[in-house]
Amino acid sequence: MSHPPILRYSFSVQQFWVTLGLKRLFPMRLFWVAVVLVMLGTLGTVLHTVEAKPRRILLDTDVDTDDLFALLYLLKLNRSEFQLEGVTINANGWTNAGHAVNHVYDLLYMMGRDDIEVGMGGEGGILPNGTILPNVGGYLSIIEQGMTTTGGCRYRQAIPIGLRGRLDIDTNYGIRKSFLPQGRRKYTPLRQPTAQQVLIDKISAGPISLIVIGVHTNIAIFIMNNPHLKKNVEHIYIMGGGVRSRNPTGCCPPNAYSSCIPRQCGDRGNLFTDYKANPYAEFNIFGDPFAAYQVIHSGIPVTLVPLDATNTIPITEEFFDEFEKSQDTYEAQYCFKSLKMARDTWFDNEFYTSYFMWDSFTSGVAISSMRNSNKNKEENEFAEMEYINITVITSNKPYGKYDGSNPFFDGLKVPKFNLKKGGVHSGHVQQGLRDQLCFVKNGKGRCQDGYTLEVNGPDSVRVLVATKAKPNRDVRSPLDREYFKSFLNVLKQPQHAGRFNFSTQFPYYEEINYMPDFENKALGKPVVFDMDMSAGDFLALFYLLKVPVEVINLKAIIVSPIGWANAATIEVVYDLLHMMGRDDIPIGVGDFFAINQSNPLLPTVGDCNYAKAIPHGNGGLLDSDTLYGLARSLPRSPRRYTSENSVKFGAPRDTDHPELRQQLAMEIWESILQTMEPGSKITVLTNGPLTNLAKVLSLKDISSRIQEVYVVGGHISKNACDKGNVFSVPSNQYAEFHMFLDPLAAKTVFQSQVNISLIPLTIQHQASSFSRMLYWLRKIEKTPEAVFSKRILLRLNRLKQIHHRYHHMDTFLGEILGAVVLADSPSLNAKFEVKPIKVLAKGVESIDGKMVVDEEHGKLVRILRHVNSKAYHEMYAKRLGDQSQSAKVGSFEEQRRKWSHPHDKS
Repeated sequence: MSHPPILRYSFSVQQFWVTLGLKRLFPMRLFWVAVVLVMLGTLGTVLHTVEAKPRRILLDTDVDTDDLFALLYLLKLNRSEFQLEGVTINANGWTNAGHAVNHVYDLLYMMGRDDIEVGMGGEGGILPNGTILPNVGGYLSIIEQGMTTTGGCRYRQAIPIGLRGRLDIDTNYGIRKSFLPQGRRKYTPLRQPTAQQVLIDKISAGPISLIVIGVHTNIAIFIMNNPHLKKNVEHIYIMGGGVRSRNPTGCCPPNAYSSCIPRQCGDRGNLFTDYKANPYAEFNIFGDPFAAYQVIHSGIPVTLVPLDATNTIPITEEFFDEFEKSQDTYEAQYCFKSLKMARDTWFDNEFYTSYFMWDSFTSGVAISSMRNSNKNKEENEFAEMEYINITVITSNKPYGKYDGSNPFFDGLKVPKFNLKKGGVHSGHVQQGLRDQLCFVKNGKGRCQDGYTLEVNGPDSVRVLVATKAKPNRDVRSPLDREYFKSFLNVLKQPQHAGRFNFSTQFPYYEEINYMPDFENKALGKPVVFDMDMSAGDFLALFYLLKVPVEVINLKAIIVSPIGWANAATIEVVYDLLHMMGRDDIPIGVGDFFAINQSNPLLPTVGDCNYAKAIPHGNGGLLDSDTLYGLARSLPRSPRRYTSENSVKFGAPRDTDHPELRQQLAMEIWESILQTMEPGSKITVLTNGPLTNLAKVLSLKDISSRIQEVYVVGGHISKNACDKGNVFSVPSNQYAEFHMFLDPLAAKTVFQSQVNISLIPLTIQHQASSFSRMLYWLRKIEKTPEAVFSKRILLRLNRLKQIHHRYHHMDTFLGEILGAVVLADSPSLNAKFEVKPIKVLAKGVESIDGKMVVDEEHGKLVRILRHVNSKAYHEMYAKRLGDQSQSAKVGSFEEQRRKWSHPHDKS
């Protein structure tokens, strides 16, 4: 706000005295007294204006459920006091980047805050000498970060992948797409602002506070690479760690039977998937201990909200009931629906003593601390605070003993980042959940990676720590914590409230399920399509849906979440089927791990020895999960993934709508066979790892009903120069991705009795051409499916031409071929040869997944060796351009128009 010059006030002061009838009492002395008073008043106004400038905030989040509560709490605050200016997404925590970034965009759109910049990912790397290049994406912990976004899951494997893990968080239990409106902002390849770009942009602009409620990789990389900007970071507020905490979960109740064995009871940490190896760490710090060390030891003032405090603010039944009554805004509704589904799907009956206000409580503590920053820093409205000296354990004693577990030191003359030999970072670093050095027989685990240890000495940092949530000052309230009251009040207030949800943003919104009528048609051969949801798989699916049902009767789709896309991408499959009017086709979710990769004691978590070959960033999971930025152009299906569940299928309780439960792959197979005529058989097309098929073939009742399997994948090398396509694993030169991602499954399939037709990598490359496919798509009639397929191909081809991370796009183009061959058109002139094939699976990275001709032990397989390439491209394009079996609704934009105008309702 601008202020007028002080001289202008001489007239108004004189007029003031006139008004009081005191003009005659206005000698020169009084005049100057008045001028001084006016000047002081003006100065006070200026000072008040400076003080009233809002505090700038940046939130770094992994977009877990409680992170959404924290984000919405911050968005609802008085903007003259607090201004959220940016959100950066932590890409190696509880969500996958492509799903998380669009989730945040939609939430901000609902709240009318498209002005807030969102940063995610990046393709920068870290050189062997420790030089950090720009735009490191944070997909990997710093200890695993090399020059690409491929790498292991040393720490992240502690997070479940499927149910009650990243699948449920990516979809927010299935609530996200059913509730949040869809705005214009979305992830787009090579246009998405990176996490480091947003951090640099916002921190360079002036003093700012950071709230970190996920793994610390983004913030650590920023601090290490931009030490000159640390001065602009006023404070860092962190949810993470456990200093003096005692885990209240997993304890035996009073008067329990002697057979009750306490689990995590009393542990410092909360790694419920890894407490037998590491009872000390908390998830956010364990996700990247070295990063957390860098942040806490950065010299920037830190407030830590550890498990010590969050364990004292569990979700109580009373809070839940009060929250249910407080549904006045869309943001309150969204939070409550999320919390309710988390409760209803909780793995035991201890939700009210096991689920805490972790991240949202941290946002409240941060805001209260900022309000009191000019007072006693230990004064906080919501938590008891105490200064404690701590450090973060990044490796285990004895230090300086190099055992192959620590890439910062092992095999290096000069340690990475010039770390001190024999120092605190030089010990054994935990290597996943099965690290035998971490286990103690009949005792607690010994590994402490990620432990926020209270310690004195030169390696300690004085940190302000929240030690306990404060009770509600209103003792008559059913809410037992002061923050509960604030949280509900903030969410229900009308100021800065959400504008609409998905259905209310459209005045004529309606849900339609498209069920085709095939009653008078003689249906063709029944087919099951097993896909890993790569871009090529979606192009192949379009073709299968366009082939006349008299030729191919697509009975079901099985999605494999261990390939090129994460499990939540199943929602894109639902949307494509809705577009094509095939809401009748069931979709089943396959296994979440390759054979022998899941933890035998806790199958929801496991290793990534093969899945690590898929890039997390550009050209990998990020792009597949968003269909290269095009998924949101598809019409929105009323069907979607949901966490709804039933006791009938092993859930601890029925949710509100168990009939909506997402089916698993084996359930789909069983239901298909029950509806088919006795003696009839199924043809299978696989466009991904063979995990699900291997499981099916292990069951005689199902495998005997399979007519033939078309396997798209594998590579039979003719000579040393004839390489495979697993470009991210340099030691493995001859495998193809689908075989490498689960070599034991591939070995099982190629040892089975089922008839196999193989469409290997060589013929895919020979037959496929971006230019020829696009040529024919430009010539044919523009059906919605042809237009969308052309958009995908144009984008893949363009990305391949302009950025080295997309050099492998031909891999996805070749995946269309299997669907076209399956339709068995004579003009394709497909020619096969028969060879005895064997797949190697010996647990050796350099040879696993390799396909060889073995006259003695191989299985006789039909191998496609020739197709008419010109006819292939023409057939694909013309089939998609055919008006028969065409799309029922062409795009989300078409839906938007239809739902916005009454005359378009029909």
